[in-house]
Amino acid sequence: MTTTLTRGRAGAEAARTRNRGRTPGSLRRALSRNLRAHAFLIGALLCFALFTWYPMVREIVMSFQKVRYGETHWVGFDNFRQIFADPEFWPAWKNTFEFTGIALFFGFFAPFVTALVVNEFRHAQGYLRILVYLPVMLPPVAGILLFKYFMDPGYGLFNQILQALHLPTSSWLASPDTAMLSLVLVSTWANMGSATLVYLAALQSIPGELYEAAELDGAGLLRRIWHVTIPQTRLILSLMLMLQVVATMQMFTESFVLTGGGPQGSTTTVVYMLYNYAFNFDKFNTAAALGVVLLLVLGAFSAVYLWLERRGGEE
Repeated sequence: MTTTLTRGRAGAEAARTRNRGRTPGSLRRALSRNLRAHAFLIGALLCFALFTWYPMVREIVMSFQKVRYGETHWVGFDNFRQIFADPEFWPAWKNTFEFTGIALFFGFFAPFVTALVVNEFRHAQGYLRILVYLPVMLPPVAGILLFKYFMDPGYGLFNQILQALHLPTSSWLASPDTAMLSLVLVSTWANMGSATLVYLAALQSIPGELYEAAELDGAGLLRRIWHVTIPQTRLILSLMLMLQVVATMQMFTESFVLTGGGPQGSTTTVVYMLYNYAFNFDKFNTAAALGVVLLLVLGAFSAVYLWLERRGGEE
């Protein structure tokens, strides 16, 4: 007890000594430094509030309104009833979930496998990183139009390769059976670069001693990946899974540029339907209601994900 009191008095005396040593000039410098830091933080918060929070709140308000003859009226849930009664509403959700599921199957594993392969190289990693990230640096529409040329059923590069290999050709974007898979292919190619670099950074943070111990125990490549790599990168994998689900459920550019929602509505997603409401049908309030529904679905998914992560961490 005496020792604890002595240490407490010594700490308090040291704090008073430090405070007495501060001159008015040092206090002004510390205050100025903190003010600059808080100014940058406040600026970032204002930008985030202006371009993220305000549009979100404005969208929620618009979903309960209707503009008639230039005047805004509150209509309650009429906009929501309209979108639920639309015959394209449920098919659009089906297409969205289908795209998300296929994109997760290909787009979630392909970057991780690519990162594993790149991580095995010792001398050419810099060039491989640039090569993997190159599609992300291209303008999205330019890359998508390039694939539209490749997938042309007449003179496209993909069908020419299939013909050279004496394999059956495909209609790609012109057939409802292959259009969605084609969009997934383009989306995976265009977006996997960022995820690959994230996985690569996670892999390089794993201590080498763990792999050496696994090799001494006789573990092969697959067992090292299963027992060392995946457990050490579990948090990154789960976070990227959530981000990819949120991103793929908002897919729009590929469908808009490549297929226009067709053929036969097979690639009309929720966001593409929202675009049609707003800019083709001039129903901005109905589009806002559909956006709120999408927001609620993604918010519910994120809440369940966070709950599962917290529960798994506690166990």
